[in-house]
Amino acid sequence: MDVLVNNAGIGVPGTVENTDTPTWRHVFAADVEGVFFASRAALPHLRRVGGCIVNVGSVSGLGADWGLAAYNAAKGALVNLTNAMALDHGHEGVRVNAVHPSLTRTPVAAPIFENADILAAFRQRIPMQRPAEPAEVADVIAFLASSEARFVNGAHIPVDGGLSASNGQPRMF
Repeated sequence: MDVLVNNAGIGVPGTVENTDTPTWRHVFAADVEGVFFASRAALPHLRRVGGCIVNVGSVSGLGADWGLAAYNAAKGALVNLTNAMALDHGHEGVRVNAVHPSLTRTPVAAPIFENADILAAFRQRIPMQRPAEPAEVADVIAFLASSEARFVNGAHIPVDGGLSASNGQPRMF
């Protein structure tokens, strides 16, 4: 193994007020604890071979979504866990980076693609006016895992069609 890609996550709708404790813990177990435990197990080997870790976060960890408090908090924790791992293990020859996709055409996102109004709202907000294809996210992961990124450590790359370039205000012109 040369590369560990931590690509697990679940999002459950809910605000802080209406997210119950088991749901909160379930989201954090998948989105943060899985990364922690898999990385901890892989680090001794990755250190020996000069490998790397690529965490798959979300634009929801860089800026929040309405009504997804647990998911936003977990992906935000993943951002800073990535930073901590890059600091702690970069000098050991293990690079740690993250990609942060927005809406991506996957089975998990199927309900969004089945709702024309929600899909239209995403298209309006994403400057490239479409969701990502899984291969477009995978290409960035492959770059970060390659020797071409040999001096990239602690980077967070949004794979979002330009979504994160916006300050959030609506298009006015």
